[in-house]
Amino acid sequence: MKNGNEILAEALKEQGIEYVFGIMGHPVIDLAISMQVAGLQYLGFRNEQAACYAAQAYGYLTRKPAVVLCVSGPGLLHVVGGMANAQVNCWPVIVIGGSCPQDHEGIGGFQEWPQVEASKPYCKYAARPPQAILIPLHVEKAVRLSTYGRPGVAYLDFPATILTQSVDEDKIYKVAPCPPPPLIYPDRQLVQQAANLLMRAKKPLIIVGKGAAYGRAEKEIRSLVYSTGIPFLPTPMGKGVVPDTDERCVSTARTAALQQSDVVLLLGARLNWMLHFGRPPRYQSDVKVIQIDLCPEELHNSIPSAVAIQSDVSTAVECLVTILKSLKWSIHRSSPWWQDLLAKSNKNKAMVHKMSLDTSVPLNYYTVFKHIQDTIPADSIICSEGANTMDIGKTMLLNNEPRHRLDAATFGTMGVGLGFAIAAALYCKNNAPTKRVFCVEGDSAFGFSGMEIETMFRYKLPIIIIIVNNNGIYGGLDTETFRQIQASGEATQVTPPYSLTCETRYEKMIEMFGHKGHFCTTVQDIQRAIKSSLQVKDAPSIINIMINPQASRKEQKFSWLTESKL
Repeated sequence: MKNGNEILAEALKEQGIEYVFGIMGHPVIDLAISMQVAGLQYLGFRNEQAACYAAQAYGYLTRKPAVVLCVSGPGLLHVVGGMANAQVNCWPVIVIGGSCPQDHEGIGGFQEWPQVEASKPYCKYAARPPQAILIPLHVEKAVRLSTYGRPGVAYLDFPATILTQSVDEDKIYKVAPCPPPPLIYPDRQLVQQAANLLMRAKKPLIIVGKGAAYGRAEKEIRSLVYSTGIPFLPTPMGKGVVPDTDERCVSTARTAALQQSDVVLLLGARLNWMLHFGRPPRYQSDVKVIQIDLCPEELHNSIPSAVAIQSDVSTAVECLVTILKSLKWSIHRSSPWWQDLLAKSNKNKAMVHKMSLDTSVPLNYYTVFKHIQDTIPADSIICSEGANTMDIGKTMLLNNEPRHRLDAATFGTMGVGLGFAIAAALYCKNNAPTKRVFCVEGDSAFGFSGMEIETMFRYKLPIIIIIVNNNGIYGGLDTETFRQIQASGEATQVTPPYSLTCETRYEKMIEMFGHKGHFCTTVQDIQRAIKSSLQVKDAPSIINIMINPQASRKEQKFSWLTESKL
């Protein structure tokens, strides 16, 4: 005889699940223990959202879903934010929620809530196995649907009565492990059309999205860029598919590249708000888009594509490279297009470099990021969130390997940083033990899940948390101004909504665990703090960097968010 807890734990193990992230409680206490008995690795978190962020980031890094375990009612409700983030980002994750006993439903059961129905808007698949013997079938389907096609979320609901139900072993449904997702190959005629369009272009541009990073298409895309010389622009999480340091990267001339290109090759990226919907004034009105995407529903979204190819990015680009190489086509660095981009890029680089040389106290963003970049190991994984911290940081903290940047991404979610960093640290532990993880946070963003530092300590994860502290959201106040304002009246009426407490010593949180944090106000402080933190191999570190509360980014030609889709 086996009960539902044992069947579920063993089914997950049989499907290749390695990690479970969550918070246990009624009715999943015995399930968490059964998972460990079955050989799964369980990490208990302090907040369900952070657990879900960690699980989905692990799925992004490995292409294998991890599990989020939560209790009924409020527990699942806390996870929903993470589910939505994973679904929008197209990352695989499986959520397992306990729920009230079936015989208590409809009469006010403990934490009773319509969990399957509530999860469906944020999932590819949501179901409740009707009997314990059918659990393996639903687990396999959850793994398959979370990873096949466009990745996403699967939710499985388990009432206490199913988890405790005992059944004969020979009656349990047998199911084979789900094989890896099949590769989708492109229509060669469409690829030929794409090649023809590129060769006729005067100002071609490649945009590399996080879908290309997830799809492990770096080998093929690097071959395309290196053989053709087409300038490329990575999205924030497409960074590293081709190295940021490559001379063909035009991130420092982003506005000019988008606005002037006549043909855009879109690789695993969506024409959503992050790419300004593909519309004027950020693009030419007659720009031609070649779109390669795994999901057919994404094709022609926002604007019609000149060539729309449903395919894995890797297989389509490999085919495109073969055609272009056979024709010996490339764009020369002396072309007017390249010269225009280089001129704009050099101008912007000079402006940023000048700002980064200002070491006066309080520091500005550019100086802080320059010296972080100069001090951290080149192959570090960088998790980042915050407003200016994330936005400016992505331009100055470079990635030369794919999947080495995790941030708020498509959904713009704050609070993801520490969960993402935990997932990245586990990935490094299993695949690259010498690689380090840096979690670069704005002070506001850190507050969403700061207590997950205890989770990092418990599981001995050497994550280096860097807080870029400007005393507020977007911008804050200096200490004297903050005190004067608060003294002028009732705090709830006079304190600006964007303001946080000035010079909060976040680094002292690390003292709860017997370690010493780092408080930095100068460049030398930052350098010493990073070098010291790199020596810590079995615990997190916190570096709290005070900057000018009014520090901002260089002037932008356009607002960060395109104002209208019309």
